[in-house]
Amino acid sequence: MKEISMHILDIAMNSISAGAKLIEIIIEESKNNNLIKIILKDNGHGMSDDTIKKAADPFYTTRTTRKVGLGIPLLKEACERCNGYFNINSEIGKGTTIECTFERDNIDRAPIGNIGDTIITIINSLDNCELLYKYITDEKSFVLSTLEVRNILEATDIKSSDILLWIKEYVSENTKTMSDY
Repeated sequence: MKEISMHILDIAMNSISAGAKLIEIIIEESKNNNLIKIILKDNGHGMSDDTIKKAADPFYTTRTTRKVGLGIPLLKEACERCNGYFNINSEIGKGTTIECTFERDNIDRAPIGNIGDTIITIINSLDNCELLYKYITDEKSFVLSTLEVRNILEATDIKSSDILLWIKEYVSENTKTMSDY
């Protein structure tokens, strides 16, 4: 994948498929530590220890529509290629946390990409699930909560094109401002 945001989208779709009611996406970007850390956490079905061990194998998938599962293996490889690490913690019935890092200035690190499009794609895929997105730098932080957006707009459905367009612009604008620090 050419952008980190595509990895995030892939993992978030796995969380939705796992029946998550809450998905948390946290991106920490530190110039001071030359590090990008990404945490993807859900409260879905979770995985057994055996499934966690197999998850990094590109020829393993729980999907019945295809015989390969490239999302996690590609993310793991991208992290390791950039002097980072990849870790999965999961518990059946409680959810899954994926944590990975990238050396920020590594020449092989893909750009974060269009996180605004990624966030609205995830939101548009949510049913009975909330999203909490945080972007943190050495200087600032930005948070978007679908629950908070619903409360502010007094809307139960935030998937209308007007609201999604606003969310996309809001996320893109704030993320760009922060990554320019």
